[in-house]
Amino acid sequence: MALNIIVCIKQVPDPEHYSKVTLDPVTKTIRREGIPAVINPVDKNALEEGFSIRDSYSGKIAVLTMGPPQARRALEEALAMGADEAVLLCDRAFAEADTLATAYSLACAVRTMGHFDLILCGNETADSGTSQVGPQLAQFLGISCVSNVKEITFEEEMSLVAKQSLEGGYMKVRLRLPALITVRKEINKPRLATAFGIIEAAEKEIKEWCCKDVEVDSNCIGSAGSPTKVLEPIELPRRKGEIMTGSPEEAVKKAIEKVRELGGLT
Repeated sequence: MALNIIVCIKQVPDPEHYSKVTLDPVTKTIRREGIPAVINPVDKNALEEGFSIRDSYSGKIAVLTMGPPQARRALEEALAMGADEAVLLCDRAFAEADTLATAYSLACAVRTMGHFDLILCGNETADSGTSQVGPQLAQFLGISCVSNVKEITFEEEMSLVAKQSLEGGYMKVRLRLPALITVRKEINKPRLATAFGIIEAAEKEIKEWCCKDVEVDSNCIGSAGSPTKVLEPIELPRRKGEIMTGSPEEAVKKAIEKVRELGGLT
């Protein structure tokens, strides 16, 4: 059983540098200057799960992302980790897309890529955390979707069981392929790119497609296709912490006094 797997990834500001993140009051978007860009962390788990499935059943892994030209770096890293091919959806018309317009654009790209059996995505992105793009993409493609998955087990050819995390437990969902699954961080531990993988990646193709290449409806992409808009971003004040020392009784007494001092108790 050879499977054609597509893994959707996104390039995001490095979470290790989020203390430097600021918001542009005019464009109402994140200022990314001076912050390293990386593959969204849980998208690497989606990649790793794809590699594991390919190792067990053969097939190929194509990586897909939508973004500006510099998003090629994320695809290059994915190829160095072991992906077989990559597609960059890049056009100024795709800019300022919300999750619905993003999912629509990705769906057009997936159809252009041809036959697939399984799409894997990270459960959410570090820069927005909506968890919406994966399920929306599945809806546009008309395929089954299970989100928040922490384990995937194949039962038979073209059939698998996904263990979906729920509050206080989990649920097992059986589904037939083609399907889309969004994964959680605990599903695996992503591999690192090796020196040999980096050398191999230089010989792998990255296709760059614009709007015309994937036959999109211009009314459904970018800002025009986004039913949601950011009206006013709000920066929350930085929280401060204070450790109370002494015995448990003394620490509690100090904490109560501090809360009262700040007006939390009367």
